[in-house]
Amino acid sequence: MNKILVKIGFCLVIVGTVFGQKQPLKLWYKQPASATTPDSKEGWKDDQEWLKALPIGNGNIGAMVFGDVNKERIQLNEKTLWSGSPFDNDNPDAPKYLDEIRNLLFAGKFKEATALTNKTQICNGKGSGQGNGANVPFGCFQTLGDLWLDFGKQVDYQSYYRDLNLNEAIANVSYTQDGVTYKREYFVSGPLNALVVRLTANKAGAISFTATLNRPERFTTEAAEGELRMFGALHNGQGSDGMQYMTRLKAKLSGGTQSFLDNKLVVKNANEVILYLTASTDYLPNYPIYKGRDYKGITAANLKKAFAQPFTQTKKEHFADYQKYFNRVALTLSETADNTPTDERLAAIKTGENDNHLSQLYFQFGRYLLISSTRENTLPANLQGIWANKIQTPWNGDYHTNINIQMNYWPAEVTNLSELHLSMTQFIKDIEKPATKSASVQFGLPGWSVNPIVNVWGFTSPGEHPSWGLTSGASGWICQHLWEHYAFTKDKNYLQSVYGTLKNAARFYKAWLVVDRESGLLVSGPASSPENAFVAPDGSRGSISMGPAHDQEIIDELFGNVISAAEILNDKDAFIEELKTARKKLQPVKIGSDGRVMEWAKEYKEVEPGHRHMSHLYALYPGNAFNYSQTPQLVEAAKKSLEYRLANGGGASQTGWSAAWVTNFWARLRNGDEGLKNFNIILKQKSAPNFFNLHPPFQIDGNFGATAGLAEMLLQSHDGSIELLPALPSAWKEGEVKGLCARGGYVVDMKWKDGKLTHAQVFSKMGGTVLVKYGKNSKTLTVPKGKPATVVL
Repeated sequence: MNKILVKIGFCLVIVGTVFGQKQPLKLWYKQPASATTPDSKEGWKDDQEWLKALPIGNGNIGAMVFGDVNKERIQLNEKTLWSGSPFDNDNPDAPKYLDEIRNLLFAGKFKEATALTNKTQICNGKGSGQGNGANVPFGCFQTLGDLWLDFGKQVDYQSYYRDLNLNEAIANVSYTQDGVTYKREYFVSGPLNALVVRLTANKAGAISFTATLNRPERFTTEAAEGELRMFGALHNGQGSDGMQYMTRLKAKLSGGTQSFLDNKLVVKNANEVILYLTASTDYLPNYPIYKGRDYKGITAANLKKAFAQPFTQTKKEHFADYQKYFNRVALTLSETADNTPTDERLAAIKTGENDNHLSQLYFQFGRYLLISSTRENTLPANLQGIWANKIQTPWNGDYHTNINIQMNYWPAEVTNLSELHLSMTQFIKDIEKPATKSASVQFGLPGWSVNPIVNVWGFTSPGEHPSWGLTSGASGWICQHLWEHYAFTKDKNYLQSVYGTLKNAARFYKAWLVVDRESGLLVSGPASSPENAFVAPDGSRGSISMGPAHDQEIIDELFGNVISAAEILNDKDAFIEELKTARKKLQPVKIGSDGRVMEWAKEYKEVEPGHRHMSHLYALYPGNAFNYSQTPQLVEAAKKSLEYRLANGGGASQTGWSAAWVTNFWARLRNGDEGLKNFNIILKQKSAPNFFNLHPPFQIDGNFGATAGLAEMLLQSHDGSIELLPALPSAWKEGEVKGLCARGGYVVDMKWKDGKLTHAQVFSKMGGTVLVKYGKNSKTLTVPKGKPATVVL
């Protein structure tokens, strides 16, 4: 038996631990993305050149850098920029039909139950517009527009280079043209909330261009007071103007001249130019008004501050702001120098088996995207994070709660970005008010409830069709994130701040559950197993039933978390005892005659055996009720379910996010080779040249989910222990990781060689007792706060 030295120590501020990556990490290319190739006007079609552009952002402002030579395009986003407006979508007639639908389902009359559900259990109004809500009240996350830099040339260029430096969160472009070497730097400053673009040349007076701002619709551009401005109002979906926005651009020159002509900024013969762009909207997350931010004043003040500050200071502050997050985790799977452009590496892996450099790059790119698209006190990252180039963004760029927004935040805790998770937890707390109304009006119940689609205007009703729009488990699933932040941090003050929200979600489910006619146990329904369907006993196609595994698993988990929180916070409310009783009466998940987890309460035949959603396996991941320590038989049943789904075309052949989910499943099943194999399929089939994950079209949850999956191969803590290298792929023969987080307030560093752990170091935030596992070895460690302990496994 190999002796593994494991050091257990204490770190005063774990989240502030800084390691830095051993080698520079960058996406790099030998050619630009074409800025002059027009975007498709079709909302659901990816623009191929946009998928070559490089994303930068600070959680508020996002930009896509094309890096074109003669005419540059920087496509812009501001996270709160939405069309639409608040609208009452709750259906007050819906509750009176619930009992009838349940009776029909219990009686096996699925055809009649489905018809009545389709007719009565939907929202009022147009809902999401079937995912095309740009011009209905639901609205859509939209592009802010484009910043264009026209250099007025059409001549050839040489020595082109473009990169996105993940260590610094800066995009760089360089090339030689007419004997002059030009360089550009692009970043979005968090401290200044401004896009910064610096243009330099190795010859004096060589920089000349014309800058313009525009967007596909609803904008006015003007030059005033030494700056270029673009402003307007989006469609509110009810026949008038809605959200208002402002964008400001100003140039700082060294040498040369600037002027304004026809509402364009004209720069001539400069030595250096620094462009500063600020943007904001009048949106405030205050239900039910959602307006009132001084967007004009904010953009003016931010621009003034950015312009007055020396560039060296701006860049230094940008590094400090970004790297305090990014440098917490370092992963080394390959020491080989990165001598091959990223797009060529992606092309090569299509015919190869593995590229460890791409794996570590993709992992850190996912962390980069999360830092760049979400920060505290901002909206959470949406279906496209913060980057969208359309008026009609696919699926409205909204917050899908049947897996997608959750997947966005799967890597937050484990990859040491815990504070970023708070943008989602705050959003959940913010939607509790409209969701409380939905629970009362739409379902006639206490507490709060959301369904699969949520927007920035407080839409918490079911969607337009129950097959996908009636997912009662959605509230409980997003509540997992409220608990997980506590599980990782043990922040009791935080738990107190979200406890009421958790408790009121449980209050809804406690009232929602009904007694199953056959088992006498409590079941959820009418409910779907997102977005799957089955062949009902009466021969009809069904999606709505009583007691699907997805709901039962989520409700059990939520009740357990609320009960645990009540004990921690010493809540003596009688409701907690009611919750304990109800939890004991929940119908458990069943294993079918073929050894698989039953997706529905009875063994119905799947309409799509390879369906992209694997909702009945929630308790394997991201849940933890299926685990080797306590429920090994359910883990094996989950494995059979996964194998069956994949054998019938599920996973990567379906969608990018589904492939990411499968990567996490294999990690929980301790099969690193299958996990890596599935991840490599993401690289081969579901990755754009700029690494954006493709549903298709582009959807960012796959990036985040895959990042979480790679971390899950290296460290797991869902069963109360810390398990080191639980699913190490054989291709990762040698490596090192620093800064991954485990539940309980722990941070872990590890090294391995020849596939075997050689060193592990664990830091504790507040001290405690934890079981550390590696392979078949384990050790219970009592770690006093501030006193390191050393053990040998």
